[in-house]
Amino acid sequence: MPGPEVLLYGLPLAFLAGFIDAVAGGGGTITLPALFFMGLSPAQVVATNKLLAIFGSASATVQYWRKGHVERALVWRLIPLALAGSALGAYLVHFVDPDAFRTLVGVVILGVGALVLTNKRFGLDDHYPGLTPRVLALTLPGALLIGTYDGFLGPGTGTFAMFMFALAGFNLVRASGNARTINFATNLGALLFFLIGGQMVWWIGLPMGVANALGATLGARMAMLRGSGFVKVVYAVIVLLVSARLFLVH
Repeated sequence: MPGPEVLLYGLPLAFLAGFIDAVAGGGGTITLPALFFMGLSPAQVVATNKLLAIFGSASATVQYWRKGHVERALVWRLIPLALAGSALGAYLVHFVDPDAFRTLVGVVILGVGALVLTNKRFGLDDHYPGLTPRVLALTLPGALLIGTYDGFLGPGTGTFAMFMFALAGFNLVRASGNARTINFATNLGALLFFLIGGQMVWWIGLPMGVANALGATLGARMAMLRGSGFVKVVYAVIVLLVSARLFLVH
């Protein structure tokens, strides 16, 4: 078991992860390697990461919610499906080869990033039409799939959710607000599951969670202040980081 000195780098990394995650998702690409580097077992890493992530996702959700950047009527319909998908993903991990799935997701997320970046106006304008049949046909199964991915593998869940909401017509700031809310729900569901397993390292997860929440608060406020153009730049960086982790880390 590591000593308290690991928090000297764990806290600033958790803060940075919270900032990035609140803007464009992908904070786990920073915290997961940090926890592994501390010497925790794989089970402890996954459980402790969910513990600290719930702080950041909750903090970001509150910020976006207060400023009206969460489409509540839509999100409330999606949360149950995301939670069901998260449970399904945790079940499927026992039957599907995660390495093959990781490579497939890496290819998909690179394609998503390319689409976002090559379309100069994608996600910059808000033209959400409301709860139309097209929006529901996209987001209802999308929430189930995103929740399943989060329960099965995890990295880039918020990034995928942002892309789904942008396709539904939201600008990237509102897409980020909606995605953070969905991500908070799936994190909460996973947290309850991991509480039963008893693998959380509380003395690491709690202080890193507070740092993650502070970073998420700053990130959400920066995203709302700077707008969708800023979010798009951070999104591009996160796509590359998540893809690299999926391809290179096994």
